[in-house]
Amino acid sequence: MDASDRYGRDVLSGDWRHAGKPRTADLPLSRGLIVEVGSDGYCGEVVGWENGMVLLEDRAGRRRSFPVGEFGYLVEGQPVALRIPPSRGSSAPRYTASGSRAGTREPARVALTSRIYVEGRHDAELVERIWGDDLRHVGVVVEYMGGMDDLLGIVGDFRPGPGRRLGVLIDHLVAKTKESRVAAQVAHAGYGEHVLIVGHRFIDVWQTIRPQVLGIGEWPRVPMDRDFKKGTLAALGVPRGKRYEQIDQADVGRAWQAMLAKVSTYRDLDIDFVRQVERLIDFVTQDDPGESV
Repeated sequence: MDASDRYGRDVLSGDWRHAGKPRTADLPLSRGLIVEVGSDGYCGEVVGWENGMVLLEDRAGRRRSFPVGEFGYLVEGQPVALRIPPSRGSSAPRYTASGSRAGTREPARVALTSRIYVEGRHDAELVERIWGDDLRHVGVVVEYMGGMDDLLGIVGDFRPGPGRRLGVLIDHLVAKTKESRVAAQVAHAGYGEHVLIVGHRFIDVWQTIRPQVLGIGEWPRVPMDRDFKKGTLAALGVPRGKRYEQIDQADVGRAWQAMLAKVSTYRDLDIDFVRQVERLIDFVTQDDPGESV
């Protein structure tokens, strides 16, 4: 070592964040594989996988779903990224943006009578970008509601019932909000097992995109008296040189398309949001009776 270099090599050079840590290896899923979920200690046997989710069953027979991919999984104490195995004859697996294995090209399936409703156009575009291939494969249509103030009436007009399930994804579904009160009204309206309402904790679906994907440290906080999207752009300085009062819907649209273009996989999104969308897809396809529209 050079005597003038008292401390040796710069400790921040190279891949310092992973120094001494075991590398995560890809592992094809197989039934019977024992997997530990490092984030909460749950351990179970792989009993199946579908729509980008793996189903585990513990010793007590309790089942839980987790996203396929890298999620802090351990197998025999080693970190792994769970992957959908390729079909026989395939030289290498291909995956959709949701993490599901991309199958051979098939004719488009006739749409199910069950549906998924989302609260806004941006929500629908984000769901399409990540889960579009999966949704077309199972014949599920996603429609946007344009707001949820009349959600009870929207659900009533849909007429949920056996073979006609409705899944609803809404923004900012947290306790003591308007969204939670409206969801409770629907839950007590007598639709039983044919309607599932889920949501995420964020004020707007923009925030479900991990800020690092967009090159920012965190999503800015927007005062309650300001429009969230315009306030966000003003805080980020987009478009450059425009004040909050000057930002219009065209600016919002262009900014959203730029954000959406940087999203290519479910890993770019908040994991809780991913889980909720996967829940809806599983829910609306559970009792498919083979009907079409």
